[in-house]
Amino acid sequence: MTRFDGVVLDVDGTVLRGDRALPDAPWAVRSLRNAGLDPLFVTNNPTRTAGAYAERLVGAGVDATAAQVLTAGEVTAGYLLDRHPDASLFVVGEDGLREQFRERDLRLTADPDAADVVVASVDREFHYDDLRDALWALSGGDVPLVGTDPDRVVPAAERDVPGSGAIVNAVADVAACDPEAVLGKPHPATRATALDRLGVPAERCLVVGDRLDTDIAFGADAGMTTVLVLSGVTDRAALARSDVEPDHVVESLAAVPELL
Repeated sequence: MTRFDGVVLDVDGTVLRGDRALPDAPWAVRSLRNAGLDPLFVTNNPTRTAGAYAERLVGAGVDATAAQVLTAGEVTAGYLLDRHPDASLFVVGEDGLREQFRERDLRLTADPDAADVVVASVDREFHYDDLRDALWALSGGDVPLVGTDPDRVVPAAERDVPGSGAIVNAVADVAACDPEAVLGKPHPATRATALDRLGVPAERCLVVGDRLDTDIAFGADAGMTTVLVLSGVTDRAALARSDVEPDHVVESLAAVPELL
């Protein structure tokens, strides 16, 4: 049997729903740690810093530190530093994303005519004017569009709600352009950052999540062992229709320690 030394855990729909832990999720995380698997919580939610996300997990009874959290916002910031280090960024997104950019000394602008790059992300106060300004910023033709993550919908406390992918697609559609990159899972930059953070080879890493096109694809493309949980946005009907095949399918994170 494969020996695992690390585990990538999705958060929303896998460990938490809203600000509450899913049943037995804190116990499952402790069990994984006791089995010698260092956890890294990797989320496509770009609206909070790693520290704020760790506080959210701790508040739900799941032990976590900022160093054990990797957000799509953090990966996007790293991508922009690498590809567009001196760019002025026009951001369609929330203050938590802007804070992650400022922490990395990236430059922001509120003027669409001054934009070198447009970044699109989830924004719960998204307005027609934001879409208009993004269109104006991209109208020159040489300004790239970067998305933080592809999630069209995300699990919330009561039911699923629109995510970053919905806004990225709206901006791309109105500007008639393709994004230069859409970060988060399953983008290779996110996978490389996660494996570097864990310090384990992909074949010794388990990845657990509730989305086939992000979490499971994220692991499968790298040779990780993948576990789909049915506690989030994916049900068995969606699984049957998908070309993405997880190695294991379980009802919830609580069943994962038994796989070891």
